[in-house]
Amino acid sequence: MSDAVDLAEKLKTEGEKFIRIFSGLTDDQWQTEVYTEGERWRMRDVLSHFVTSERGLVKLFETIRLGGRGVADDFSIDRYNNEQQKKTKDLVPSELLEQYKEGRGRTVDWVLGFKDEELEIKGRHPFLGETALREMIKMLYLHNQIHYRDFKRVLK
Repeated sequence: MSDAVDLAEKLKTEGEKFIRIFSGLTDDQWQTEVYTEGERWRMRDVLSHFVTSERGLVKLFETIRLGGRGVADDFSIDRYNNEQQKKTKDLVPSELLEQYKEGRGRTVDWVLGFKDEELEIKGRHPFLGETALREMIKMLYLHNQIHYRDFKRVLK
């Protein structure tokens, strides 16, 4: 199995897991606060973050794949995330979930189009810094796992 197929399968499996989790939330659970320091994020905001961060990161990764450098030195993750939350503030959870499903499907298909040597192309990731696309793609699902740990704790 190629490395791209392995990464795509992990993204697909992880995406299916989150679709099941988010689909099972009650109206009250969607309003549960997950993060209370700085910008307050409810479960709905976490899903919005999954949607917007993946959309933006895949665009960035494709730019790197085509020879771009990556994010600028002055890039602010917090500023980006806050701007993205504002853009999705009017979407209800069902709309966000549909966008997550569609976006993750596109991401899986995009990763399947990689040649293994392209996974070694380096660029600047907003969190990881200078690294290979392989590590950036892995971070797409690891990132969601980090948030899962946090929201699982508050949903108990």
